[in-house]
Amino acid sequence: MSSSDKRAKLDAVFALAPVIPVITIDDAAQAVPLARALVSGGLRVIEITLRTQAGFDAARAIISEVPEARVGIGTVLTPADYERAARLGAAFAISPGFSIELLDAANAGELPFAPGIQTPSDLIACVTRGYELVKFFPAVPAGGLAALDALAGPFPNVRFCPTGGINAGNAAQWLAHKKVVAIGGSWVAPASDIKAGAWATIEQRAREATTLR
Repeated sequence: MSSSDKRAKLDAVFALAPVIPVITIDDAAQAVPLARALVSGGLRVIEITLRTQAGFDAARAIISEVPEARVGIGTVLTPADYERAARLGAAFAISPGFSIELLDAANAGELPFAPGIQTPSDLIACVTRGYELVKFFPAVPAGGLAALDALAGPFPNVRFCPTGGINAGNAAQWLAHKKVVAIGGSWVAPASDIKAGAWATIEQRAREATTLR
């Protein structure tokens, strides 16, 4: 698949919902009811992080049993993580940062990838390898909207998915930025609610998140 085709596929996925729930899950058995709650609330794009051992199993279960969902694999740190996400059938991979090895592996692979950035040097490394949709992380600690404005200036073709420190209280401000295609956040489905099986609460938060843009 060409780089332009991968960019188009990534754009199409990120256009499905304004908010991408960033999920940290300890028990893969909770993945399917969680995904159904999010999809019922209107959020079809879900990032399953690799912060726990259950990450890949949870993603596999959702891909198999909730076809309406578009599952991305997050916290992709190595080429091996990327390749495993591709074999799993994920819709995309996303990272909190990048290495040159990871960028090159994703360039050579078929799975659309959004690298994480924080600085102009990060963006140069990504843009020169064809990446124009990136994760700005950690968005609030890294300087917030003022930092995003500063980064967007020298890179007019780059679009951002800010994640980190974004919540229901400030999400609309981020989504109003013309260079933001979507935002990532854990507030829609926090780990405590997942452990408690609070699916109705998660579904309601998802429904509220769809109105933010």
